Amino acid sequence: MDKVSRNNLRLHRKRRIEAKIRGTAKRPRLSVFRSLKSIYAQVINDENGKTLVSASLQEIKKTKNDISGAKEIGKLIAKKCLEKKISEVVFDRSGYKYHGKVKAVADGAREGRLKF
Repeated sequence: MDKVSRNNLRLHRKRRIEAKIRGTAKRPRLSVFRSLKSIYAQVINDENGKTLVSASLQEIKKTKNDISGAKEIGKLIAKKCLEKKISEVVFDRSGYKYHGKVKAVADGAREGRLKF
């Protein structure tokens, strides 16, 4: 029997989550993606398929790919959202467990006055 990769299991969880979560114009979806080198976050309006705001670890100088860097990404995405008059979002963890870096992004966004 072939072993199923961790990423395929994550993508299966992601599809299950996306069936329930939809970003609208009033409450767009805040999606988080982790890679081995960086963390990415983007705010998406699913009604017309447009990315409204995005942020990544490369935009912030002198940060590492750890929990403190993830918190800074959350603060940056919240700042960009408030500039575009977006105050409420739906959080999409993209199949990752809600702890560590993913939780730090959410906490940073909440500190930046973004409502979930």
